[in-house]
Amino acid sequence: MSKISKDMNIAKLIKEYPETAQVLRDHGLGCVGCAIAGMESVEQAAMSHGIEVDKLLKDLNEKVEEKS
Repeated sequence: MSKISKDMNIAKLIKEYPETAQVLRDHGLGCVGCAIAGMESVEQAAMSHGIEVDKLLKDLNEKVEEKS
């Protein structure tokens, strides 16, 4: 079951699942320290950086599942 959805807030994502910060970086998202992270969803961040949302979500959820 997916824990992370496209409408999840980036800041909340990183706070709840800190292991996802590296996945974001690997996809070219510097959201970890970005001021916009508190206002932007995973989907919005991906779209604004030209990243495939479904691939990003897959990788984020796989990382969270690894940790479980």
